[in-house]
Amino acid sequence: MILLAWKFIKFDRSKSIGIVTAIVISIFLIGQQLGLLGFLMGLMGNLVSNANLDERDIWVIENQTENVNVLNRIDQRYVQELRSIKGVEQTYPILIVNCQASFLDGKTAGVSLVGSEAPMFITGPRQERIFEGKLADLATPEALSAEFFNASSWKTDLYLNKPIEINGKSARIKLITKKAQAFGGDFMYTTIENARFYGNLDPSTVSIVSVRLQEGVDKAAVIARINRLYPKLRAWDVEKLRNSTVKEILISSNMGMSFGTLVVFAMISGFFIIGLTLYSSALDRIKDYGTLKAIGAKKGYVNRLIVTQAFLYAVFGFLIAMVLLLGFQQGVKNSGLFIDFSILFIAFLFGLTLLISIGGSLFAVRKISKLEPASVF
Repeated sequence: MILLAWKFIKFDRSKSIGIVTAIVISIFLIGQQLGLLGFLMGLMGNLVSNANLDERDIWVIENQTENVNVLNRIDQRYVQELRSIKGVEQTYPILIVNCQASFLDGKTAGVSLVGSEAPMFITGPRQERIFEGKLADLATPEALSAEFFNASSWKTDLYLNKPIEINGKSARIKLITKKAQAFGGDFMYTTIENARFYGNLDPSTVSIVSVRLQEGVDKAAVIARINRLYPKLRAWDVEKLRNSTVKEILISSNMGMSFGTLVVFAMISGFFIIGLTLYSSALDRIKDYGTLKAIGAKKGYVNRLIVTQAFLYAVFGFLIAMVLLLGFQQGVKNSGLFIDFSILFIAFLFGLTLLISIGGSLFAVRKISKLEPASVF
């Protein structure tokens, strides 16, 4: 069956090349768009993803937002009050401040200082996202982190001990992170004291209270208790807060609709291009299919032959598309775009390729199914 299908494919190379090209374009566009969307969704929740968190942690924020990147400040006294709740082991204040960074070469950039208490640094950055320097170096006065890939967007060189200014006050880069970017902004990690100093804030407010629970405590029960006792606050399971942030940004920016529309149109166009090309190819070879039926081939055999051709087209097209996607992945890596093609994602793309190709072959199957042996002579 496969050998015969291969002979049919070679019979009309121009149409075969057209079908494979349609598959390659569809799958490349779908893989590219979904890969970029996955990367951007990762950036949206990076404030959580970069943090040094434990599965027992919950975050408490003001109750007006479900987006961790857009927070109003809350009273510092909640740090002590929440620590007194039954089941809470420790609480950690977190402060996020918008500032302006100025460099010696005259370049400026808007940044978000993410401050937490040393030496814990609950907000991170995590060890695997540290490129140069040590996390403990942030505990010194005037110490800040910078993201490796921001050097290109800021158009400046970044290196350890580089002097900069934050809101007109001197500072030094003591740590360089990698893959710790922010969505629509730039994170610079430091101590909470430094964040207050550079943001010109008094010590009476914080942005988030990170609450670590005792071992074995029911997280949902503590969250419900905090929400009941403090109506101006809202406690979150940290992972749910990250997911909520991603959802809010996708909806408010229409980004999900934009990427989704591109993917759907790539699927639809690929389906119809492949289907109509296979239909045209079946018409060109209608005598061959009629001959097969005339010598005893059943309708099911001929249908399977067409579907087998579609399967081979899908395999060839998918392999070429994956080579292009992997090339695209490597090409954008140096600019800080880390697109992850996991095994699950690759399996999904292959299944989608089969769906588009074999689904398109139904046009030809329907035509050949109506064919009578005598009608071709």
